[in-house]
Amino acid sequence: MTERAPLSRKLSAIAESATLKVDAKAKALQAAGRPVISYAAGEPDFATPQFIVDAAAHALHDPANYRYTPAAGLPVLREAIAAKTLRDSGLEVTASQIIVTNGGKQAVYQAFQAVVNPGDEVLLPAPYWTTYPEAIALADGIPVEVFAGADQDYKVTVDQLEAARTDKTTVLVFVSPSNPTGSVYTPEETKAIGEWALAHGIWVVSDEIYQNLIYEGARAVSIVDAVPELAGQTILVNGVAKTYAMTGWRVGWMVGPADAIKLAGNLQSHLSSNVNNVAQRAALAALTGPQTEAEDMRQAFDRRRRLIVSELAKIPGVTVPNPLGAFYVYPDVTGLLGREWNGTRVDTSLELADLILDQAEVAVVPGEAFGPSGYLRLSYALGDDQLLEGVQRLQKLFGLD
Repeated sequence: MTERAPLSRKLSAIAESATLKVDAKAKALQAAGRPVISYAAGEPDFATPQFIVDAAAHALHDPANYRYTPAAGLPVLREAIAAKTLRDSGLEVTASQIIVTNGGKQAVYQAFQAVVNPGDEVLLPAPYWTTYPEAIALADGIPVEVFAGADQDYKVTVDQLEAARTDKTTVLVFVSPSNPTGSVYTPEETKAIGEWALAHGIWVVSDEIYQNLIYEGARAVSIVDAVPELAGQTILVNGVAKTYAMTGWRVGWMVGPADAIKLAGNLQSHLSSNVNNVAQRAALAALTGPQTEAEDMRQAFDRRRRLIVSELAKIPGVTVPNPLGAFYVYPDVTGLLGREWNGTRVDTSLELADLILDQAEVAVVPGEAFGPSGYLRLSYALGDDQLLEGVQRLQKLFGLD
């Protein structure tokens, strides 16, 4: 009997999302009755605002939403996205330059599919969101990590990018505010990086999904606002998930030059067709309706941000840069490594995360999921009481009375 043909080598090389894996493990332990506090998921703990839910409920009674609609998205939603892009990113686009996707992940995937050719090198500032290198690999590209540590507030410089650039470099990933670090590039830093990319003809895939979650007067300047001439070689990816507590609704989008968007549109027409129409109607309500509840959530995140930063900083051996965006803190924990804790030696942040889960019943994501070892990512998108209790468990574990 002939042996079965092998499975896809490309997909076999793709790893499961580390953040979702840790979150699933935490939820399984919680379901088993253990009092685990999880900082793993990048997901607001708030309910989706009621007026958005009401818009979806209304859409359920419109037979037009029961049918196929344009694969690139409802025209009225694309117009609303164009208005948001002008308002928040400083870029004027037409609806034809926008594709509505099944969440931000599909937008990221399709962006790389549109601009990466086999063997192209993609500069990937690290720490990075765990999906980027896998999406680059799925486009047959080669991710090239460019690391910036806590001493740089996790932000790469033009000099670092230039040192990593080769004749195979065709794309740069730019994320501000950042997942996993919460860092926000200054307008000057953003402009310098944009001008560098423009000078070398490099595509930019800019993930702006956290652009409305910023604090202390910071401004997440879009790279196409800082360098308008870069618009012809930039794809913006965004969505409603984080700002409006709509992670499960799965509505994202990509914005870019017409030729790149056409390629991505062709792909989506075969990959998934249109996004769920009811969810699209909900996203339309989110973008065009009152922003009061979104601002309330942002202020709650800000309060939690200040709390978790101050409490983590009390732990000896932990360095905590101040995040100005998103809802993550990314402490440098190298001072806790190479030591024994309660009889267990810990040499990597992966081992440290395992120790924390086992002995403190707190779930965090190790730095290995986002780049080099020596760091942890904690999401502060969870209730205030749990947030404080979880950090107090860490303080107790690491000997802070």
